Amino acid sequence: MFKWRIIFVSRREQEHLIQTVYPGSIAEELEIEPGDVLLKINGQKIEDVFDYRYLMKDEYVEVLIRKPSGVEWLLEIDKDYDDELGVEFENGLMSEYRSCSNKCMFCFIDQMPPGMRETLYFKDDDSRLSFLQGNYITMTNMKQADIDRIIHMQLAPINISVQTTNPELRCKMLHNRFAGEKLKFLQDLYEAHIEMNGQIVLCKGVNDKDELKRSIEDLSSYLPFMRSVSVVPAGLTKYREGLYPLELFSKEEAGEVIDMIESYQPKFYEEYGLHFIQASDEWYILAERDFPEEERYDGYIQLENGVGMMRLLKTEFHDALEALKQNDNYETWKNETCRTLTIATGKLAYSTLAGFAEEIMKAFPYIKINVFAIRNDFFGETVTVSGLITGQDLKAQLLEKKASGTDLGDTLLITCNMLRSGEQVFLDDITVQELEDALDMTLVAVENQGQELIEAMLNHHYTMQRDNDTDSFVYVKGYNS
Repeated sequence: MFKWRIIFVSRREQEHLIQTVYPGSIAEELEIEPGDVLLKINGQKIEDVFDYRYLMKDEYVEVLIRKPSGVEWLLEIDKDYDDELGVEFENGLMSEYRSCSNKCMFCFIDQMPPGMRETLYFKDDDSRLSFLQGNYITMTNMKQADIDRIIHMQLAPINISVQTTNPELRCKMLHNRFAGEKLKFLQDLYEAHIEMNGQIVLCKGVNDKDELKRSIEDLSSYLPFMRSVSVVPAGLTKYREGLYPLELFSKEEAGEVIDMIESYQPKFYEEYGLHFIQASDEWYILAERDFPEEERYDGYIQLENGVGMMRLLKTEFHDALEALKQNDNYETWKNETCRTLTIATGKLAYSTLAGFAEEIMKAFPYIKINVFAIRNDFFGETVTVSGLITGQDLKAQLLEKKASGTDLGDTLLITCNMLRSGEQVFLDDITVQELEDALDMTLVAVENQGQELIEAMLNHHYTMQRDNDTDSFVYVKGYNS
């Protein structure tokens, strides 16, 4: 429970427009509404979301609100420590986004084709997004005061795009003369016991081999507060004219990267209970090796960075399929489930999803599942992840399959990450409706989770809906509905 009272005042201060008030929240009970403006908390101006979150942790807070009429309310609130006010603001950061001051030799945005939406060319390098959304930051646009603020507020985890611990090489890779000296902030965060995760974007002939070895050993000195470091290959598109001449890693070179990373893991695990240094899934696929066992991912710390995503998907899929076979209704579902559908994915995930399809068709003999690896003509064939597949590539290549006589069925399954977050639009602005009309199929976007994938394969009526509370897709019907 909380206690509150209203004091009417008449000051005008820095403003943060409230866009959403959650049902059942403290804000709703206080009659705070969308369109109201937050001015101060505990008499302090709110610079950004960091200030807001930090100040709202107190058990007693005074919140200054201005109503659309111009009347200002000072709300005195007694609450539990973890209680949220229950609002969202028009600007999620409550201030301007900080853009990147680097020109990294591997930057994907610099490899985008011209003529796309303006927002796709914005480079963020904002520590607040690291804390709130898991984005990786270089720290090159940060000052000591920014680091001190993170330490004071105990904001964690902070995800840091390191690339290399060689200061001169880091300046070269980020094309920023301050990039090397900013590595000193790692020591500050370590001494303050701030939880960190690191990332190394590996560029062939630049920060690999001996330089990678140096980076691993240097970063391990920040254990256990730096909990993990992922190594991911630089993504290269066909739009690299005028950029640093980078090359793709070969199968053999990918194996060498894996071997170096895995050679360090037993030592780190023995001393800290963390494997610490992790190779992203792309390395194992390129080297044609099986993914590590689940235990080696330390609870999937860097799942969103492509580390362990395929192992987790395999585990979830096989657990869900085995549970399905043990269900008393399995024999009925097995004989009554009959359909043809198509799964479209990137080259990276193709073999895994094709294997899943084979297992489902074996368990349900009246199902036919086509799995196609979509060639990325838009960005170039070197781009193999599903999240960068465009609507036009899907349309062109699946229409070719249809023209050649392939029965695609009535449903096309894709992963949710092909669509812009919360929208029914692909990267190239083609809409889901446009693609459905062109293919004469129902398109279903599925979360990258084993249970949901099986549901979508088996159920004619499977649909996904956006859950606004969690900002994720949820399925609304199961195969046994």
